[in-house]
Amino acid sequence: MRRALWFGLALALAPFVLVIALVVAIIGVPGGPGLAPGTVPAAYSGLIERYGNTCPQLTPARLAAQLYQESQFKPDARSTAGAQGIAQFMPETWQSHGLDANSDGKSDPWDPEDAIPSAAVYDCHLADVVGEVPGDLVSNMLAAYNAGPSAVLEHQGIPPFPETRGYVTRIKQLEKAFAGALRNVPASSAGALAIAFAFERLGTPYLWGGEGTVEDGGRFDCSGLTQAAYRQAGVALPRTSRQQWYAGTHVDRSQLLPGDLVFFAWDRNDPGSIHHVGIYVGNGHMIDAPYSGARIRFDRIDKPDYIGAVRPGERQPTPHASTEAN
Repeated sequence: MRRALWFGLALALAPFVLVIALVVAIIGVPGGPGLAPGTVPAAYSGLIERYGNTCPQLTPARLAAQLYQESQFKPDARSTAGAQGIAQFMPETWQSHGLDANSDGKSDPWDPEDAIPSAAVYDCHLADVVGEVPGDLVSNMLAAYNAGPSAVLEHQGIPPFPETRGYVTRIKQLEKAFAGALRNVPASSAGALAIAFAFERLGTPYLWGGEGTVEDGGRFDCSGLTQAAYRQAGVALPRTSRQQWYAGTHVDRSQLLPGDLVFFAWDRNDPGSIHHVGIYVGNGHMIDAPYSGARIRFDRIDKPDYIGAVRPGERQPTPHASTEAN
């Protein structure tokens, strides 16, 4: 009976699924120089928008990507090397470049109102310091933030350190996910293949942390399903729903196409509270692995915790390994 219901609904949705194979890709037009809605916690978006234009080498999206890479927007983050706060300043660097940006009488690396402006101003300072170094100035600026300006000057470009090279690459890729939404986003040809994979798994029991392996009995959690579906389509996604939120271009609700990833959050002002993801199939529905005790199924996306959607493209890197499910 359940299979028959799913099959009937699938027939009703079939025209929407076929759209993915018929859409003619068009070039997107930038919606503005700021941040894509919902990509940055609301508490920090104003600061990033304001200070992301401190110098020509910086944009709000680039600053947001850097902060996400440094701390995933966690103001209490502390690295094993001793870096502090949302912008991961080392204490000695903060002593030289930390600002009392909110004029509360204290320069505090743990306070985002000080740390975010300080990161932007320090980036621009670094751009000046390495301005005569050959190569891409933005890449050299980012490398200097990670490895120190002396290393960039010594090597006359990005130092040959795997961590630093990966840092620059990750931020330059991630900033695309934070940039202002496009009015016309090219459709993903992988979307139909991802839907087909998910459709074949309808009725499969949910498993928290499940990735569909033999050990998992072919079961998935929500982000395990989306990751496996896009892997089948040749697109590598990060593992968790919160990481997948930055794995492509953000699209407006009115522009959803089959294959887009749709996301849900406990607090729609904080992408760090994202807890669920599904694959949009059209007509207001998605295929998802909902929760323990349920099975992979069709669900409506019109829910109070809907936060937005992403159209996956090339693989977007993740800043840290995670054991988080969903």
